[in-house]
Amino acid sequence: MEFTTWSILGTYAGSLAMVLIITQITKSVAIIQKMPTQIWSYIVALAVLLLAEGFTGSLSMESAALCLFNAAIVALGANGGYEAIARVSEGKKKEN
Repeated sequence: MEFTTWSILGTYAGSLAMVLIITQITKSVAIIQKMPTQIWSYIVALAVLLLAEGFTGSLSMESAALCLFNAAIVALGANGGYEAIARVSEGKKKEN
């Protein structure tokens, strides 16, 4: 029985699930606690996507560049994209 594969982790749903799990498990680690969860989940998403590309044999400069953008999409989904954007938007309104 396979719970996940590198091919699955290369999809939005697979990477989103793994980022949620890894972020939740690791966010209480002392060093990681010092950074915002959104940043940590982006780092995790980027690592998952790059590893998935590498282990499936499709890693190239082009796909690595796309992983930078796709990691943002996955991290926003993992963090509850709407809530993250709303917090940032409210913070900007308070500054004005």
